[in-house]
Amino acid sequence: MLTDEEVELYRRAGHIALQVKKDVERLIKPGVSVLEICEFVERRIIELGGRPAFPCNFSINEVAAHYTALPNDELRVPENSVVKIDIGVHVQGYIADTAITISLTPRYENLVLAAKEALEKALEIIKPGIRVNEIGAVIERVAKSYGVKPVKNLGGHNLAPYTIHAGESIPNYRDFLSLWKIKNESAYAIEPFVTNGAGVVKEGNIVAIYALKKAFKVKSLKRDELKVFTYLSKKFKTLPFCIRWLHDLELPEENIISVLEKLSKRGILHKYPILVEVKKGIVAQFEDTIIIHRGEVIVTTRS
Repeated sequence: MLTDEEVELYRRAGHIALQVKKDVERLIKPGVSVLEICEFVERRIIELGGRPAFPCNFSINEVAAHYTALPNDELRVPENSVVKIDIGVHVQGYIADTAITISLTPRYENLVLAAKEALEKALEIIKPGIRVNEIGAVIERVAKSYGVKPVKNLGGHNLAPYTIHAGESIPNYRDFLSLWKIKNESAYAIEPFVTNGAGVVKEGNIVAIYALKKAFKVKSLKRDELKVFTYLSKKFKTLPFCIRWLHDLELPEENIISVLEKLSKRGILHKYPILVEVKKGIVAQFEDTIIIHRGEVIVTTRS
C-alpha cells in the first residue's frame, strides 16, 4: 500500500515534470543548442524543488532514446527534424517520467499524432488487473490506424523508489507472452514509441548515460576507480547519470571516461547506448507517469 506521503511525493515529482515539459517545449526550434536545452531542463527541475531522475534525453529523428548532451556538445537542432525530449524528476527517490515529441516540419505531424493518441487511448483503459498486452494492443492498433508501426523493443515500465525500470515492461504491441497485470498501489510510465521505419531499435555507438547496478561485487578497485565509485554511489544511488554531471570529481574528462569503461567491464556500471531505429525511420514518443492508489488511476505528470 502506498502511504499518503508516498502519493504526495509522486504527485510533487509529476507536477515539476509537467512544468518543465511546458517550459522546454517553447524553446525548441532549429539551431538551438542541444547542450543548452539539456542543461536548462536539469537546472529547471532543481529550481522547482526536484532532482533529475536521469539526464535529459534529447533524441532527434531516428534516434529513439538515450541521447543526452556530451560535455561541450556542439550539436544543434536540425531544420525539419523530429525532437523527442524525455524528462525524469524525482523527489526523495519518487519518480515522474514524461516525454513529448515536437516535429519541426508538417511532414511528420501524422507520426507525432499517432504517438500522442496511442498514449491517450492507453491511459483510457488502464486500471488495476488489466493485462499489459491489452495496453500494448491498443497502442499497436492506434499506430497502425495512422499507417505507422509501434517500436516493438521499447515500451513502458514500472517505477520504484530510485529505480526507473523496476523489472516489468509494458509492450507497445500485443505481446502474447506479456501476461502480467497492472497492480494496485504501484507506479508506471506509459510510453508509446512509433515509427515510419521497421519498428525495431538497435544500440548505437554513442554512450553518454550510465547507472550503478543494484547487485555487483567491488573488489580491489584502483584509486581513481574507488574515487569515482564512491562518488557515484553517494550522489546517484542506482539512478542514471551522465558524464556532464561528474565535474565535481575534478578529474580530466578522459580519465573519467576510462574509469567508467573499466567499471562497466567489471559489471559495476550499466551503460545506456543510444537507441537507433534499424532502418533509420523517424521515431516519435509520448509518455506520462501514473500511480494506482486505492483503485484510482492518477496521472501524476498532468496536474
